[in-house]
Amino acid sequence: MKAKYEVNQYVGVPVAANASGKYEIKREPDGDFKLHSWRTGRHSKGKYRGVGQIFLTENNLKVAVVAAYPVPYKERHGYTPMARLTSEFVGEDVLATAQEQLKA
Repeated sequence: MKAKYEVNQYVGVPVAANASGKYEIKREPDGDFKLHSWRTGRHSKGKYRGVGQIFLTENNLKVAVVAAYPVPYKERHGYTPMARLTSEFVGEDVLATAQEQLKA
């Protein structure tokens, strides 16, 4: 039997650094943005430290965590695995904007 590992779902929003190096939400052409879900994978690196933390997807997209929830191990295949958590965080303003959409 293979070893089980802790699985979390991360609801996140894609971000990109602006000219001054601060992160802002990547927006659609109409100015809107969408939240997506990823999960911890078997080979995911890094340690989760809290909302606002940035992680990389398997396609090297930077995503800011808006919310995190535990996922039962057997339900993990319902979510796309992410690559690794970084030590970077987005600003409070970016996080607040993304969390407003989470409530809607």
